[in-house]
Amino acid sequence: MTLIFSASRRKGRSSPPTLLPLTESTHFRSRSPRSTIRQRARRFLRSRIARLLLLLFCIWNLAEVLLVRRNLATPPHPRAHARRKNERIYIASLHWNDGWLVRQYWSDAVVGLAEALGPQNVFVSVYESGSWDDTKEALQELDSTLGRMGVARNITLSDVTHEEEMAKDPDGPGWVETPRGRKELRRIPFLAELRDKTLRDLIKLRDQGIHFDKTEDVLTLLDTNDGTYAAACSLDVSNPPNYYDTFALRDSNGDTHLMQTWPYFRSEVSRNAMIANWPAVPVKSCWNGIVAMQAKPFVSEKPLRFRALPDSLAALHVEASECCLIHADNPLSQQLGIYLNPQVRVGYTSAAYEAVNPTSGSWVSPWQIFKGLWGSRILRWVYRTETRDWIVKRRMDRWMEERVGNSEPGDFCVINEMQVLVENGWAHV
Repeated sequence: MTLIFSASRRKGRSSPPTLLPLTESTHFRSRSPRSTIRQRARRFLRSRIARLLLLLFCIWNLAEVLLVRRNLATPPHPRAHARRKNERIYIASLHWNDGWLVRQYWSDAVVGLAEALGPQNVFVSVYESGSWDDTKEALQELDSTLGRMGVARNITLSDVTHEEEMAKDPDGPGWVETPRGRKELRRIPFLAELRDKTLRDLIKLRDQGIHFDKTEDVLTLLDTNDGTYAAACSLDVSNPPNYYDTFALRDSNGDTHLMQTWPYFRSEVSRNAMIANWPAVPVKSCWNGIVAMQAKPFVSEKPLRFRALPDSLAALHVEASECCLIHADNPLSQQLGIYLNPQVRVGYTSAAYEAVNPTSGSWVSPWQIFKGLWGSRILRWVYRTETRDWIVKRRMDRWMEERVGNSEPGDFCVINEMQVLVENGWAHV
């Protein structure tokens, strides 16, 4: 048995300490810092000031969510069909293995747009590239319908498959040495070439004296920013509530999205416009399903064209969307601005479309609003893009130093990826 001494007091003088037994089950107990913090927190939460602060916090969040929800529930601008009757519209579209989409949705949308604008004011340019489903048959049906309506059109059906494209000479442009140890066909130059094919008729019609006001359009999108823009885009979704086209969308500062759900943007200008549900959210680039653009740059003396990054830059494991670079090259981008219209929301499936286009009320739920507002705040406090941007910037600086004249105006489009064509689509490498 172990002994310890415990002091006690006697009148007049100190007494010898009393001996107390200490068994093996006896323990010393001290208050840990963690338990002290918990106790202080509980005392604070029980205080009147804490309760008042908590109540004010809840009221503020509730008011903010209700205000945003009211903004998001605002109906889109009415379609002004009558005043669009004399505006010429050039509709350009690419298709690959999406026969079900053409039959169920896209054909009806094109026909409805032609009826609203007047068949004589519409030209439809379609390029289909090597589909193996029933896309060709679906487009042939659309061709017949547009023919009966008197709509001018050019629907090109190509039998060239990805596999045949990949069998071409790898020493030509658009090929890159990949980490897999071989030369492979880059995805973006391939897509840029296809998109340019949809613009061929725009040039031919210009030479015939026929001019168009927009290159691709839907009725509501035409009214974005009162019709003044270099480009206006819809908001696209595939897996709600996440938006889809992360590759092309950049906020007003040229940054990629802060979060893939509402309100998306890091930039204060773009983010606040999205929260307020403005029909014209300023951005530096967008595509997102549907885009309306002024036709003038495409038929100028130095015509605007889709392009990819140079192969020598892409070899450093960076890539950029042709749908972003087009805005970097467009001389009207700085003059007229580029806008995302969140009141025009499109989906790649019927379920996705219905999820973001409810019959009434807000398309973003109260919980998504609350989570989005606070998620955005927290990410802006703790997340920085410097590391990611530094990797890309270092590679671009290296490329620009390799040769005099190397420059890339679409640096804000560039990301740390390498994309190549494969038989059934495309792949990251």
